[in-house]
Amino acid sequence: MSEHWVVMPTCLPLVLRRCHSCASERFRANGKFRVNAHHKLIDAWFLVLCTGCGETAKLTVLERRNVRSVRPELLDRLHDNDPGLAAELLRDPVLRRRNRIALDWDDAWRLDTGGSEHLGREVIDVSVRFAARIPVRPVRLIAEGCGLSRAEVERLIAEGKVVSAVRLSGKLSGDFTFTLKR
Repeated sequence: MSEHWVVMPTCLPLVLRRCHSCASERFRANGKFRVNAHHKLIDAWFLVLCTGCGETAKLTVLERRNVRSVRPELLDRLHDNDPGLAAELLRDPVLRRRNRIALDWDDAWRLDTGGSEHLGREVIDVSVRFAARIPVRPVRLIAEGCGLSRAEVERLIAEGKVVSAVRLSGKLSGDFTFTLKR
């Protein structure tokens, strides 16, 4: 029987960027936006707070765009400080590249295994689905989901008892499957 695990975000990740005030490198996203209109042009920023000093930094969402070229739904979501929009924008690689930021997903996700009835079985077929593009080491997911240590999972991989079509070393942020034979 196949198991289905889901890696789900629990909160917004930390934004990795240097603070100009205190040289800290972590910012907390609180889901707030600032919108500024200049006649027919509009600017929009996503606001993040430094975890060290509390200084606010702005991540550019829209820059000098014609107001008519922006979808009304997007403007409404910006004005309403929509937390769903904040999550979408942080996952957008174009926004991250434009603002020269990276994301720290530590403690911002959880693994939903659907229960622990699979722990006693000899052979487990698992499909892991990511609800968001969260980079996580598969060894960590397997260890957490099966109640094993990471060293034990790495030993099982080396012995050929954990098999997958994807490389299990490094980080993944896309769906994959694996089979564990005890």
